[in-house]
Amino acid sequence: METETLQPIEMNPVGFWRRLGANLLDGLIIGVPLALLSYLISPADENEWFTNALSAVYSLLLPVLWFGYTVGKKLLGIRIVKMDGSQVGIGTMLLRVFVGMYLVYGITLGIGAIVSAIMVAAREDKRSIHDLIAGTYVTSNKPPQG
Repeated sequence: METETLQPIEMNPVGFWRRLGANLLDGLIIGVPLALLSYLISPADENEWFTNALSAVYSLLLPVLWFGYTVGKKLLGIRIVKMDGSQVGIGTMLLRVFVGMYLVYGITLGIGAIVSAIMVAAREDKRSIHDLIAGTYVTSNKPPQG
């Protein structure tokens, strides 16, 4: 019986500023048009709910369908991958987005998000709380320097 040996995947984790930049680009390129669209097509008392729902669907599905990219991440040459370097699936993104970002950050009233930002800045592997929950990290398409 022949066994296959796995070659270690070289991690090229992305730090705080590029991740923040990608989120800001997503907000400008996707979030602002979504908010405007929501304002135009839904009643005023439902705007926030509609915008949040569309934003959640975007954050959940686009990385699954587009190999770990969102628009902002693609523009900055970074993407979300599983710890073994493989593509994220719907289950992984459900853990990352809904459990990690919405549930944990919501329950902690945003303190979890602040802790995550510090973790990305300080940890060698640049993983945040939602990365740890989902077994993911954000990597650069460019080879590591050094």
